[in-house]
Amino acid sequence: MSLTHIDEGGRARMVDVGDKPDTDRRATAEGMLLCAPETLAMVREDRAPKGAVLTTAELAGIMAAKRTADLIPLCHPLPLAKVVVLILPDEALPGFRVQADVRTRGATGVEMEALTAVSVACLTLFDMLKAVDRTMVIDGIRVRSKSGGRSGDWQSQ
Repeated sequence: MSLTHIDEGGRARMVDVGDKPDTDRRATAEGMLLCAPETLAMVREDRAPKGAVLTTAELAGIMAAKRTADLIPLCHPLPLAKVVVLILPDEALPGFRVQADVRTRGATGVEMEALTAVSVACLTLFDMLKAVDRTMVIDGIRVRSKSGGRSGDWQSQ
C-alpha cells in the first residue's frame, strides 16, 4: 500500500480528486472525556462555572468540522451538508461520550471532519471544566463508520 499524500520524491502533496465522481459521503466518529464523578454531576445539574458546557462544546465541534481544511495540512475544503455533534453524559465512565456525524456530496470523504469535530468538542469540554477537575482525560477518538466513495462502506467493530 502506498501513501497517497507522498509523491515519488517523498514530498507531501495534496491528492488530486479532480477526476473522481461526486458521491454521497458520510462519516461518524466518537471519543470521550473521562472526569471525576463530581464534575459530571456539576455539568448535569447546570452548576459549571463557565455556563452551558455541553451546548458550547457541541457548537465548537460543529464549527471545527467546517474548518478542518484550515487545521489539517493537505485536507480538501469540503462543502458540508450536515454536521451533528452530540455529547452524552455517562455515569459508567464517568464522563462524556462525544459523537459526530458528518455528510457531504463530493469527491473525497469526511472522516477528518468527523474526527476534528469530536476532538475539538472534547477539547472544549476540557477547557470549560479544567478549573474544577485536573484529572480529566480525553480518550478513544476514532472513526466509527464511513460510507461513499470508491472504497465503499466501512464500520468499526
